[in-house]
Amino acid sequence: MQILRTPESAFAQLKDYPFAPNYLLLQTGLQMHYVEEGNLQSEETILLLHGEPTWSYLYRKMIPLLAQAGYRVIAPDLIGFGKSDKIVEKEHYTYQQHVSWLTELVQKLNLQNITLFCQDWGGLLGLRIVAENPDRFKRVVAANTFLPTGDIAPSEAFLQWQQFSQNTPNFEVGKIVSKGCVKPLDQAGISAYDAPFPEDSYKAAARIFPTLVPTNPQDPATLPNRNAWQVLQQWQKPFLTAFSDSDPITRGGDRFFQKVIPGTKDQKHITVEQAGHFLQEDQPELLAKTIIQFIQDNP
Repeated sequence: MQILRTPESAFAQLKDYPFAPNYLLLQTGLQMHYVEEGNLQSEETILLLHGEPTWSYLYRKMIPLLAQAGYRVIAPDLIGFGKSDKIVEKEHYTYQQHVSWLTELVQKLNLQNITLFCQDWGGLLGLRIVAENPDRFKRVVAANTFLPTGDIAPSEAFLQWQQFSQNTPNFEVGKIVSKGCVKPLDQAGISAYDAPFPEDSYKAAARIFPTLVPTNPQDPATLPNRNAWQVLQQWQKPFLTAFSDSDPITRGGDRFFQKVIPGTKDQKHITVEQAGHFLQEDQPELLAKTIIQFIQDNP
């Protein structure tokens, strides 16, 4: 297994990302980076999980607001993204392996009373971890995400994205993120999303992620995801949806969550207006306020 580590110098000029780096050494020998801010003694922890092909930079405008509210805030970089280690060989990246890496972080940091905010693959991984470690989680906010089993055909928009990820000769991460926003990123933002990937050999995780989404019932992740749904369909703890109004990939997922998860009942679900797939870029202040209000409404 060939491991790459993006030089710290690649992140030297990042705009609005003043956070000190923290690293956790995983059992596989990989280092996972995470941001830890706010009141480290707080009994309430907010776990922010990013998706494809972003990293904790996605939460740079939300982290200070959540920290100032008095909470402990944790925002990891998935293995293969951000400041975390990157494996060159694509076959080492599986859905289950990503779940295992993240679960190890949750357990080794002994995170308790977690309010999870998850978007994109942050939900595909985070909701699995919620279902498999329910005692650690107190609340969930799902935004532009889902937990697929392959039993429902994927949208045409997702299939196009999947094909693009495998066929494009130039996987330009910053531009991809910008296109997923209602308000396009400036050059500083585009450069920040490109920063973890000095060259294509660093992009194995970003390239392979779209193919790991279960799109048929024979997928290796189908059974564990079905098992997770068995737990979520009995989930009584507070569960909030905050989907955007302009995301063709996950549109309608919020209604499904509200239909099948008991904890969604009587919650103040929102549709985030003027926001695309990466709603953390388009409406960070609104999302931070929503999380804080959600915690306060559900002590």
